[in-house]
Amino acid sequence: MPPRHRVETQEPAKSYEELLHEAVAEYYADPLGFCLAMYPWGEPGWLQAHEGPDTWQIGFLTELGQEVRKRGFDGLNSVPAIRMATSSGHGVGKTVGAAFVVDWLMSTRPHCKGVVTANTGDQLRDKTWATIRRWTKACRTGHWFEINTERMYHKAHPESWFCTAQTCREENSEAFAGQHAADSSSFYINDEDSNVPDAIHKVQWGGLTDGEPFQFLFGNATRRTGAFYDACFGSQRHRFISRRVDARESRYTNKEHLESLIEDEGMDSDEVRVRILGLPPNSDSLQFIDSERVWQAMRNVVSTMPSDPLIAGVDVSGGGKARTVCRFRRGLDARTVPPISFTGAQTNADDRQMVVSRLAEVLSRKGKDRVDAMFVDSAFGSPIVVHLRNRGFLNVFEVNFGGPSPDPRQLNMRSYMWNKNKEWLRTGAIPEKDDRLEADLCGPGFKLNNKNQLVLESKEAMAARGVPSPDDGDAHALTFAQPVQVTDDGPDEQWRPSTIYG
Repeated sequence: MPPRHRVETQEPAKSYEELLHEAVAEYYADPLGFCLAMYPWGEPGWLQAHEGPDTWQIGFLTELGQEVRKRGFDGLNSVPAIRMATSSGHGVGKTVGAAFVVDWLMSTRPHCKGVVTANTGDQLRDKTWATIRRWTKACRTGHWFEINTERMYHKAHPESWFCTAQTCREENSEAFAGQHAADSSSFYINDEDSNVPDAIHKVQWGGLTDGEPFQFLFGNATRRTGAFYDACFGSQRHRFISRRVDARESRYTNKEHLESLIEDEGMDSDEVRVRILGLPPNSDSLQFIDSERVWQAMRNVVSTMPSDPLIAGVDVSGGGKARTVCRFRRGLDARTVPPISFTGAQTNADDRQMVVSRLAEVLSRKGKDRVDAMFVDSAFGSPIVVHLRNRGFLNVFEVNFGGPSPDPRQLNMRSYMWNKNKEWLRTGAIPEKDDRLEADLCGPGFKLNNKNQLVLESKEAMAARGVPSPDDGDAHALTFAQPVQVTDDGPDEQWRPSTIYG
């Protein structure tokens, strides 16, 4: 008989997907390794100039992995929640850090459930969730998931393996309740958490009771009160793994700008403590108008009196990304009459006539829609005021933001109007869903000068820390330039201010 020959069988080569799944499984307790392996660092594209996460992000991810290994979740027996709170200066990449966490958890934990929120709808939609979408699409596991403007989910398990973007208004608290994943992970990520309501934190606590739960808080410590302050610096810091990130230590920040801010304001000023050092302010708050006050105005019932005048405020753009906005207020009602806005391109000198014509239409309204007074920011609005007054609209007035305040407790007119605006919000009514106005009203910081006068943060300072120009907020504030009285129709009966701010 011929000799028998042993036939060796060769296993088929594994596919890319099989290798990817095996690789991802290795990073269950290694978020830093996941980030280094799953994003195209150094490859052609927008990450070509980057070798990996920032130094503070490396420390954060390393510590997170250590905590996962320490708990040793086995898929059956629940483990204590991992709760991490990060307070930092501006521009260090907190939101990018949140995106790393989302992609790592969603990729390594089948059937996990998560919620991402932020202090305003504008921040959540245009910054936090937009950043998560960008990094997810760049991630090597990104094709496993569908991610739209509100939800990220596994394509094969959309109902049980997902992460959603939810606003943090208290009336939306139910969206944070009942999130449990007993055999997987439940996670919450709060961006710009200093102004996320305490009530939301309390509801989130209910989702940290089983499985392998996580809670991540990122923010600037703009207040000395609230859940974020307590987690980083106060009574709850023993329950969190907290860290503080100095903006000067991040490779992404403009060091020259930071040093100039320190030189101008002083190392122990609230501006430097919050914007650079990641510390809470010495005073109670560095945010002039709190989110709770704005949300209250969104819930308030519209109430007006027959004697309430209709006032228009117009913040004029100099072009670029800033917009020209006209907003209306009748007594306590800033909700009923919709605002009018123009893009920066439409407000350029060549197109300004269109703005003039549109405002002239507004001023031509009669009866209950008649505008009793229109206040226009003089910085870029002086030519518009001239054109409108030449057309016979004598109830249009310039307001110089930098001009003297009628109240000596405020430095200038802009601070004066915003202070009036802040007081009005307690009982006034603004649109229930107006993300732009909400973000603008909550945007500016403030300080008190050596004369104990209120100084509102300038648009230039806001831009330097990455906050858009508060065009809607300034337009609304302009309606408080001066008290206005209702007058009868007719050019001889138009209301005139006691002082022209120009």
